[in-house]
Amino acid sequence: MSRRSTDTPAGPDSAVAGLDLKPALEAVLMVVDEPATEEHLARILQRPRRQVADALRELADEYTAQGRGFELRHVAGGWRFYTRAEYAPAVERLVLDGQTARLTQAALETLAVVAYRQPVSRSRVSAVRGVNCDGVMRTLLQRGLVEEAGTEPETGAILYRTTNYFLERMGLRGLDELPELAPFLPEAEAIEAETQEGVPSFDPDAPEDGAPVAPGRPAAPDTDDADDQDGNL
Repeated sequence: MSRRSTDTPAGPDSAVAGLDLKPALEAVLMVVDEPATEEHLARILQRPRRQVADALRELADEYTAQGRGFELRHVAGGWRFYTRAEYAPAVERLVLDGQTARLTQAALETLAVVAYRQPVSRSRVSAVRGVNCDGVMRTLLQRGLVEEAGTEPETGAILYRTTNYFLERMGLRGLDELPELAPFLPEAEAIEAETQEGVPSFDPDAPEDGAPVAPGRPAAPDTDDADDQDGNL
């Protein structure tokens, strides 16, 4: 009986491990559709995570030193290529010429409330903004910028938070990189304090217990048009 050879034939894993690390990282990052974590890249390329992390930072520094039109950023817990800000006019001319897919001002305001107050219910967002925000919340959900985050214990209303896609689009590594809200906080707090007891729940998923609503300023009708194209994202 012949003995089976103990040599392991070259396969895909060994071929990947033999590639130059930096060009391999560039090739992989060119095709990812969301930021790739160092752990994931290390697993794909069969290298230690520290080696991959060092190579990524070296690549990012090289692109900056060379003044390339793109940059390698660490956002939302991973790495991805982005066009460099200095060349935004050229990109905007290509992408925005004649067709835009932006969020309305109302959607941007609603997204900001969710980002700073999360997890937060739709009724609380409506209280801060002073208008019914059901329509824009649906738009934000459809675009993957916010997601459900459980329910409020007291009312059973659905809570919402921002997603990793939100961090990616904003170019943030985490929520701690959001700009300070202090300059705008007194006005926002005053609006919410005035309205939160008097604004009925706008959350269709909240339970209807028949409890009377305390008197206060009613919310304005929902005038947000989620299809207007006058925002930034």
